Amino acid sequence: MRKSQIPQKLRQVVKQRAHACCEYCLSQEQFSTQPFSVDHIIPVEKGGDTTSENLAFSCQGCNNHKYTKTEGYDTITHRMVPLYHPRSQQWDDHFVWNEDCTLILGVTPTGRATVETLHLNRAGVVNLRHILLQAKKHPPDEEK
Repeated sequence: MRKSQIPQKLRQVVKQRAHACCEYCLSQEQFSTQPFSVDHIIPVEKGGDTTSENLAFSCQGCNNHKYTKTEGYDTITHRMVPLYHPRSQQWDDHFVWNEDCTLILGVTPTGRATVETLHLNRAGVVNLRHILLQAKKHPPDEEK
């Protein structure tokens, strides 16, 4: 099944499981100006299946930056490492919020590489986090 052929029912399962938040940057779909996507964690081009276990709910920015990547460069270890995998890893094991909850900080090689590769602290997302923080709508309270 090609990437564009993810059944609507499966898309709904992925969205509900993610509590309508990007599984990478935790952006909330309800405040997004662009539609969210269902991302193949392991891309079809690299042998990934169109199954619930290989799909993640993703904002357009994270999805565009990830594209078909499964690895990224960790600037501390100077190595290529696997990117964060939302089905087999816990978000809190790899990332933390900075003091004012506007920046995502990678705390492991995978976390750091994912922050850089997917640009999890893009200017627009950080600006939105500032606004949502003032409205007491950030960070999202669902566990990842």
